[in-house]
Amino acid sequence: MTGHIPVLYHEIIHALQPRRGGLYVDGTLGAGGHAWGILQASSPDGRLLGLDLDPHALALAAEKLAPFGERAILVHASYRTLAEQLQRLGWAAVDGILLDLGVSSMQLDAGERGFSFLVDAPLDMRFDPTSPLSAADLVNSLGEAELADIIYRYGEERYARQVARAIVRSRPLHTTRQLAELVARVVGSRKTAASSARGGGRIHPATRTFQALRIAVNDELEVLRSGLSQATSLLIPGGRLAVISFHSLEDRIVKNFFSQESRQCICLAEQLVCTCGHRATLHIITQKPITATRQAISINPRARSAKLRVAEYIEE
Repeated sequence: MTGHIPVLYHEIIHALQPRRGGLYVDGTLGAGGHAWGILQASSPDGRLLGLDLDPHALALAAEKLAPFGERAILVHASYRTLAEQLQRLGWAAVDGILLDLGVSSMQLDAGERGFSFLVDAPLDMRFDPTSPLSAADLVNSLGEAELADIIYRYGEERYARQVARAIVRSRPLHTTRQLAELVARVVGSRKTAASSARGGGRIHPATRTFQALRIAVNDELEVLRSGLSQATSLLIPGGRLAVISFHSLEDRIVKNFFSQESRQCICLAEQLVCTCGHRATLHIITQKPITATRQAISINPRARSAKLRVAEYIEE
């Protein structure tokens, strides 16, 4: 493969272990980098279903994956419809599923999409441009308490109340620059100083607020929970689920889901007799998440926060 290498590319191929004749799903297709590797490794007859909400990403992926012909099936859809998509294809179960979460470098670089505060653009942040709700809609319509809750819960922003209050007082806000400058005035040097004191790098004061709004606009965490719960019933025995997360909220959901589904019993510890009827469906392959090498981070700084967790489906 030439051009941009996606985050943890080689680690994903090793984790999923694609084989000839296998069936695979890339639930967050992007530009098709991971999918290319999976199809190449499963040659000559492995097949892949690629899902994405971004029409631009699908167009790029279609061009990249064109050499694989009908082996690559691309659909404009969310991976929360995974079971429905497989049913349409007549695939009862698949050999591997990949979820590469969050916003892609391609979407961040497209300033007009409103994901980044580095370029002034409409306050959008929708993965699917056809969906009805944008970040501007949230910012300009929600009450102060609801905004504060979103910014705190999804952005883990300690100054969420102050940011929400400033937003309500300054409405309407329509561009990324307007919002970023407002948050910078509210949070300002306090956030940067706190980050430096913890030994972290200097981050823009609006980073957490933008993350929170993006997650809310796209309902990312609920989509993740839905996708994970479907995935375990859609893998063949020995089939693998690989998930790349980029922030603690996502990683915590994946870690907890893997942990619960790898246990034979989920009753409370003090309960002497099991009554839950739960049975393990997953074997955890990565006890600790796989992270990018220094070399990979130097090539793609976004890989710095990437965490890969892998689990294998086992029959109940």
